[in-house]
Amino acid sequence: MPHLAKIVIYPIKSLDGVEVPQARVLSSGALECDREFAIVDAQGKFVNGKRHPKIHVLRSQFNLRNRTISLQIPHQDVPQVFHLDHEQQALAVTLSDFFEFPVQLVQNRQMGFPDDTNSPGPTVISTASLIEVAAWFVDVDVKQMRRRMRANLEIADVPAFWEDQLFAQSNQVVTFAVGDVLFFGVNPCQRCVVPTRHPDSAVADPNFQKIFVQQRQASLPAWVNLSRFNHFYRLSVNTRLATSASEKILKVGDEIKILDIG
Repeated sequence: MPHLAKIVIYPIKSLDGVEVPQARVLSSGALECDREFAIVDAQGKFVNGKRHPKIHVLRSQFNLRNRTISLQIPHQDVPQVFHLDHEQQALAVTLSDFFEFPVQLVQNRQMGFPDDTNSPGPTVISTASLIEVAAWFVDVDVKQMRRRMRANLEIADVPAFWEDQLFAQSNQVVTFAVGDVLFFGVNPCQRCVVPTRHPDSAVADPNFQKIFVQQRQASLPAWVNLSRFNHFYRLSVNTRLATSASEKILKVGDEIKILDIG
């Protein structure tokens, strides 16, 4: 039976994730604390992996219960700890020094800062897909590929690319249940430059996207809806909340069932 194997939350957009045993679903469809914060520059633009590769060399650990971040700056011996609610300005000063330009921390408790604001639900991928895609590249294992793809929900006991069943025609959605929470699967997620880079060093593989596109096209299941692939640099599925399920809880081990297409 397909089931939820991992839940990963990314409290600050583009920084490290934290694996959790359960997560609350907000009314927006987002997971509580996921991308709740973002770093922005003086023009209000995201300081993220797409625009600033340097961000990859920052290491962060989060204590969601205590609402703290432990931030390790390269070449500093001791990590710095900040409270996410009470020490935002101090954290912004530290990050400004690191990036060498002024930044601020912004917060959205209701939806966070997803890449796809029309589908702010958790992104979904299977463990088998991560294993398969990692095998396309030299010296990339599943743990590293997981960090490159940065999905929220990981499904086990299914074959590679099983999650491609969670989208249909462009005018349709696929209703699926994770435990007792219903989501709409909307579309295959378009990847950006971030997966091409090593998640620790930020060193880019110039052939990553080419290899990915070739292998993804060759590995597509026969039943996949090709109309949703204007290109093949897509992996994982974007979602929306299907019903009013605010405050419901997703838990590792929850069964996953596809219910309807429409």
